[in-house]
Amino acid sequence: MNNTVVAIPSGHPGGLEAPLGAHFGHCDLYTLVSVQDSEIKEVQVIPSVPHSQGGCMAPVQYLAQRGAKVLIAGGMGLRPLMGFNQVGIDVYYGGNASTVGEAVQALINGVLPRFGQEHTCGGGGGGGMRS
Repeated sequence: MNNTVVAIPSGHPGGLEAPLGAHFGHCDLYTLVSVQDSEIKEVQVIPSVPHSQGGCMAPVQYLAQRGAKVLIAGGMGLRPLMGFNQVGIDVYYGGNASTVGEAVQALINGVLPRFGQEHTCGGGGGGGMRS
């Protein structure tokens, strides 16, 4: 994996040790991880953005504006998944990872599946496919 920014919905306090957020649009915050030559180079924590203005697309645009090219999520609705596809952000299913760092390492190792319609939930505050 070469030079990319990975966005991961995260629980407090964010960072590599933080729990993976269960639903991308209703997470506490986002951890942005810069990956260069299959190594983690930089970690940044940013606040989440409410759905209120812009609906489901508000968080999609927010992450795109911050340079995200990949998103790892445990759950999301079909509409934001389509939005990520439209803005050129690849989405992977990380619902089996317990921490942000674990999810990013699985992505680097090439073992995360692409997020597909089978991973989507009905939206809202639901936890998606995490157990």
